[in-house]
Amino acid sequence: MGDILVTVINVLYWALFALILARIVLSWVRIGSYEIRDLIFRITDPIIEPIRRILPPMSGLDFSPFIVLILAQLLRVVLIDVVNRL
Repeated sequence: MGDILVTVINVLYWALFALILARIVLSWVRIGSYEIRDLIFRITDPIIEPIRRILPPMSGLDFSPFIVLILAQLLRVVLIDVVNRL
């Protein structure tokens, strides 16, 4: 049971990582479909916006996606540790 939970945690983490990485790249360049871009932004906005309110963009650079990735990694490590202790 623990292995399944660890796998689910890892899949969710890497899916979030891929979406945020895609968001970062799409914010730099205007390629691809706007529908895909809008979908990625709609999915990641609820996660990134609370961090952006605390840490607004500085000198045109938005660090909130990186903060979200760091927090997600910390949460992943803690959850896996908890699952492994069960």
